[in-house]
Amino acid sequence: MINEENPYMREAIRLSVDNVLQGAGGPFGAVVVKDGVIIARGTNQVTASNDPTAHAEVTAIREACRVLGTFQLAGCELYTSCEPCPMCLGAIYWARPDKLYYANTQADAAAIAFDDQFIYEEIARPVHERKLFTQQLMRDEALEAFRAWSSSTQKTEY
Repeated sequence: MINEENPYMREAIRLSVDNVLQGAGGPFGAVVVKDGVIIARGTNQVTASNDPTAHAEVTAIREACRVLGTFQLAGCELYTSCEPCPMCLGAIYWARPDKLYYANTQADAAAIAFDDQFIYEEIARPVHERKLFTQQLMRDEALEAFRAWSSSTQKTEY
């Protein structure tokens, strides 16, 4: 654990505290930095927006991509007030920033009832053993879109 001062992490933490004090959402904040400048900020907006995907990291990624006009964050760093949940970690990998920094840990979040351990456990289970009923349907028909993608000359790969 590194406790050195960092202005970007300080801003992510400030956002997380302010979000709680303003009653706007959960205690999470994130910033995206490019070339030493904060280009996007995000806070947890799950309850404010009725959007379960509106975690701080996701809202910061969405804003950064809008600012940069791209769907990837190459050359950027992400600072988040808490170790990302599985959804956010997936979004971060898809966004492809160069670096990720976090402050609080998964265990810290679990201690205040933001426990994602069940998701990690569910992901590791075979589909038929998961608690959420899941069944595959109409694969042959759905493969049409994949065949179209594979042969398309108009796609933007990512």
